[in-house]
Amino acid sequence: MYHKKYPEHDINIVFEMLSESLSHGDCHEKAASELHFINRLFAALPAEAVEYGMRFLHGQTDLPSSCDGIMPLYVRFSNLVEYSDKIDFLRDIPHAPSNEQILYRSEILSTLDGHEKVFGSDLLGYRMNASVPESGIDPADVKSNEEENEGSSSLHLMNAAAQVLPCKDPLKTSLFYETRLGFTASHLDDESMPHIKLTRDNLSLILVKAAGDITRPFHEQSDIKYDLYIYASEPLLLYREITSNNVNIIEELADAKDAVKQMTNRQFVFEDIDGRYICVSQLIEQA
Repeated sequence: MYHKKYPEHDINIVFEMLSESLSHGDCHEKAASELHFINRLFAALPAEAVEYGMRFLHGQTDLPSSCDGIMPLYVRFSNLVEYSDKIDFLRDIPHAPSNEQILYRSEILSTLDGHEKVFGSDLLGYRMNASVPESGIDPADVKSNEEENEGSSSLHLMNAAAQVLPCKDPLKTSLFYETRLGFTASHLDDESMPHIKLTRDNLSLILVKAAGDITRPFHEQSDIKYDLYIYASEPLLLYREITSNNVNIIEELADAKDAVKQMTNRQFVFEDIDGRYICVSQLIEQA
């Protein structure tokens, strides 16, 4: 039994409620990292599996056998929600508590250790990287696309794509993407077109040196609003990371509740060092 009411289907709102609760502090030092860890794992799941996780949160345990392999994630998710719920309840101290209230609060307080003991432990073969709490998952422990597709009967003739960004000063642009946006750079000059390759998660960008109008952002030349689209499973996490690095935000991220009323996906827009407008849009998985 929770003290607060949680949505039945929208897991993004639940994560925002958890983030708001844990941001006040006075909780376990690994609680916030546990939140990012679980959030990232859910972001990698198809929409149907996420929906089953929400059903488990609301007490439904007769889930299909296909959920057996990820049941530990559902349990950890419910454990964190219950922990956050209890923390919020304990923060609201009655002015003149009765003996029953004091006993109840003491009883809840004694259960917190049971929730906290799993924070930071391995889950589904993944390990939380304590040195990178915003990322939640150690990149070295994340399965690559090749590993996930191993044994697949289909042959992908087109494996990946990379956006080419013409820059007046690729080194300057690369430094911005590395220090502000978390990309890793590879300086390549052994191919037919010397360039800098930027990678992060499943995204690759190619920086090439150029001059003239080709380096100007699209929104300065035409009615095209954005120079690049990035689809994110959880835009809130990326939004907080980018804003903490003092990146210029052109369009703010709408609250999850307000985004339901919008005609577009939930999104925000930021500006890179060359003036490009980059839209980060909610990735909508198909069940």
